[in-house]
Amino acid sequence: MKNKIKGKVAVITGASSGIGYSIAKLLDRQGVICYDISRTIKEHDEIKKSYACDVNDTENVDKILDEIFNKEGQINIFVNNAGFGIAGAIEYTNRDNIYSLISTNLSAVIALSSKVIKYLKLSGGGNIINISSVGGVIPLPLQATYSATKAGVDIFSRALASEVKDYNIKVTSIMPGDTSTGFTGSRIVDNDIEDKTLKEKIEKSIKKVEKEERTGKSPDIVAKAVLKVLKRKNPPLRKTVGFMYKLIVFLSRILPCKLINFLVRKIYC
Repeated sequence: MKNKIKGKVAVITGASSGIGYSIAKLLDRQGVICYDISRTIKEHDEIKKSYACDVNDTENVDKILDEIFNKEGQINIFVNNAGFGIAGAIEYTNRDNIYSLISTNLSAVIALSSKVIKYLKLSGGGNIINISSVGGVIPLPLQATYSATKAGVDIFSRALASEVKDYNIKVTSIMPGDTSTGFTGSRIVDNDIEDKTLKEKIEKSIKKVEKEERTGKSPDIVAKAVLKVLKRKNPPLRKTVGFMYKLIVFLSRILPCKLINFLVRKIYC
């Protein structure tokens, strides 16, 4: 069978580690030329060049995209993967952390997607892959802002897909569940509060979340899901990774919101 993505050019944000790096490794094995845009550069053989850049610096990202396009003559795949998490009671969450999370996880996804469209058009079309989360469908208490950003990524992806369909640009929101990456260790926990009972409650909940993530699926599983999307002529608007999480997302569509919130609260609160 012909490899439809061999020789294509992919730009991945946050590909220095975790899910982004797993995507780069797998695409490289398929003959895709991969570039990385990350705050911290780690040299990897699978990545042709890594650029040190904050995804919120959209002006600099545009210059990087221009440089890649001029060098390769095309950009066919763009993966919005960079992001981080914060946790804690929203009442006590640092406002600067909230703004930073929204900026990186959602605003940058929107801004960078708008920047890459012109290069995809000039390349005859392509794919935009936005890494969302099952947490964007299931509202996570003590991670409310994170859930809000990932829900935003999913809705934005679907709206964008309609806008760019006539240009042969396909947009898909990938929704992983618990995944074992460095994301867990880098999560910001705002828990500097005087209420001892609430403090202990938050710590217990976050420990449970962290345990589930550290024992979660490999990021390579997420990369395989991305590859399947890229190889499809008509990819889905949304792809949930893992049978259990597909079931959870399905149930969230048919069960009452109150029941969903009740069950999630029982688990995490």
